[in-house]
Amino acid sequence: MTAPDRITESELNAFIDGELDARDLARVAAWLDENPEDAARADTYRQQNTALHDKFDAVANEPVPQDMVNVVMTARPRAQRSAWMQIAAGIVLLLTGAAGGWGLHGQYGNAGMNNAPRYVERAVSAHLVYTAEKRHAVEVAANEERHLVKWLSKRLGHPLRVPSLVANGYKLVGGRLLEDAGRPAAHFMYQDDAGRRLTVYVRAYDGPETEFKFVGADGVSAFYWIDAPFAYALTGELPRTELLNVANVIYKELAL
Repeated sequence: MTAPDRITESELNAFIDGELDARDLARVAAWLDENPEDAARADTYRQQNTALHDKFDAVANEPVPQDMVNVVMTARPRAQRSAWMQIAAGIVLLLTGAAGGWGLHGQYGNAGMNNAPRYVERAVSAHLVYTAEKRHAVEVAANEERHLVKWLSKRLGHPLRVPSLVANGYKLVGGRLLEDAGRPAAHFMYQDDAGRRLTVYVRAYDGPETEFKFVGADGVSAFYWIDAPFAYALTGELPRTELLNVANVIYKELAL
């Protein structure tokens, strides 16, 4: 029997989303039957989709509150105005920030998902999937931090540093290697004494430096920014101000 052709990342996603015709569906299914690593990755993607639907479907069609529209329209320059945005193929409704300052770049900005990197969507998905895990939340535990950093640095192609959030009440749980559109990404998890978890998603990025940007809906928020050679996304189920404080700590520590 002829072995099935290697599948692409696009075909894998189309398979999960039910967008393949009968011929391609059979070919991808045959490949997954013979390649357990790709089959496991497909299962992870399905879990991410399910988590996003469960978390955000209820708010996906909510109208933008008029008071938030007013704040955004009056607080930001015309070129930067933005209201609600969607994430994860139109599933997740995101509310951009309205105004505010931070000491590193002067302000954090708004950006619709059509302007934001796709890695932010993947960071939120990974946060929802892995923070729900009890026994397998991370691939390498914090007691092997040196090995974790060396391994992920090698995979991402640049020296990585793991920020300490002890001053914010969070200890490192560990981390894992993730796939981001065919490129490696690092995923670090932190937890406080109350069991609340934060995740920091890092991938190599060639774009210019950016200011902090904020997305959030239904209790899950993320601040993301680019500071070459990496792009970062901090995600947590925290109030915006508290998450911004953590983002500032991470930025300052990594800038040393």
